[in-house]
Amino acid sequence: MNIKTSRRKFLQGTGAALGAAATGFPTFAIGQTAKIKIGIMMPFTGTYAQLGEAGFNALKLALTASGGKLGGRDVEYITLDDESNPARGPANAEKLIKESNVDILYGTVHSGVVMGMVKIARETGTLLMIPNAGAGAATGPLCAPNIFRSSFSNWQPPFPMGKVAYDKGYRNVVTMTWKYGAGEEAIGGFTEGFTALGGKIVKEIMVPFPDVEFQANLAEIASLKPDAVFVFFAGGGAAKYVKDYAAAGLRKSIPLLGSGFLTEGVLQAQGEAAEGILTTLHYADNLDLPTNKKFRADYKKAFNKEADIYAVQGYDAGLLLAAGFKAVKGDTGAKAELYKAMEAATIDSPRGKFTLSKAHNPIQDIYLREVRKGQNEVIGVAHKALADPARGCKLTG
Repeated sequence: MNIKTSRRKFLQGTGAALGAAATGFPTFAIGQTAKIKIGIMMPFTGTYAQLGEAGFNALKLALTASGGKLGGRDVEYITLDDESNPARGPANAEKLIKESNVDILYGTVHSGVVMGMVKIARETGTLLMIPNAGAGAATGPLCAPNIFRSSFSNWQPPFPMGKVAYDKGYRNVVTMTWKYGAGEEAIGGFTEGFTALGGKIVKEIMVPFPDVEFQANLAEIASLKPDAVFVFFAGGGAAKYVKDYAAAGLRKSIPLLGSGFLTEGVLQAQGEAAEGILTTLHYADNLDLPTNKKFRADYKKAFNKEADIYAVQGYDAGLLLAAGFKAVKGDTGAKAELYKAMEAATIDSPRGKFTLSKAHNPIQDIYLREVRKGQNEVIGVAHKALADPARGCKLTG
């Protein structure tokens, strides 16, 4: 080795680095030019596989606008099937952080699994981006500077339906859901909005998750004769509930209301039984917004599938990450500046523009939708720019 040549090259390199610093261009510590690693912890098999795929696909789509990069740095995706298994949530999250050295944890669909991710994110300080799971605690008592959500809290979509029901003249309502976290939080949101205005919950029916034998419950509802019924069900359970409700002869005599997930993605299976159902949600496929139309066209072209709410939320997670990393020019070490930029971002989403609350949950419009000819038609805005109360979050104090 020629020592003089090596010394000259070293000095030239040092001078270039100093020059870059002087001109304001980014200089990174060793490793800052490496790829940013995103640990994708989503369900890729089982009941929620389609939801996991949509959330991951849309994340990648969002980053194509910047050449698939974050803050100018290439991105590497490391995927792990969380199997929607809450018991394995903490270990899986820890594996991605400690073995794969990911810079960002991304996931998931199931609220039970995301609570394990929240635990590990809080312990390690790793940035956690939640593209679906609505567990209130994630942006409530367990909120943290490094935890962000691009979707909703379980309280958020149902809360405005309380006022919708009251304004329609309903005063006595039966609520029904599976007995699990998401259902209980959703029913809580509706109940809070409805009873604050003077409405009364005649009966709160909880059925074991994931039981879909509803006949006895529907017979009880018929005997109670409420003004309306509000429910939280999703997926296959939602499809069966709506069909059973109509078959029991309740559809025409007792209006059925729900969180938007009651009819989201299952209208084809529900068929004519769903006609006229009112739901509240932060998105609808046919929102008349240029951003939504472009997104849906781009998604269809890229994946040969129609986009849904799970894709929207994944897309917005990508936009939020892109905004943050652009501000810090890809510097994963500049965490305080990164989080500050994400907190300040306005996301031009297919659902409509939104910002984040101090607890890092979207402040967003909740739409009132009615099923008409097999479509969730937007008939109004149930609540403009609704923020989750984030009770117990110290970031909001």
